Amino acid sequence: MALCRADRLGRPFMARVKIEDVVDHLRGEMRRALAQTLKTVAPEVQVDDGQLFREFRRNVSRRCSTWETVPDHCVDKD
Repeated sequence: MALCRADRLGRPFMARVKIEDVVDHLRGEMRRALAQTLKTVAPEVQVDDGQLFREFRRNVSRRCSTWETVPDHCVDKD
């Protein structure tokens, strides 16, 4: 388990990510992963991969804040 860096009061540093932009950036990979997951979990269900991804993205937008806070160890900026 990675240790989080903390400020002088012991609070972990947190990064902010624009979650919709992350989903959009990983669109191809996420679309394929969602399709494969559905085939594994419910092989009898036939769904258009594009429609599944659009609905997933719509639900991410509804459920998540525009900016989500994540622990620093989850992101790395080169």
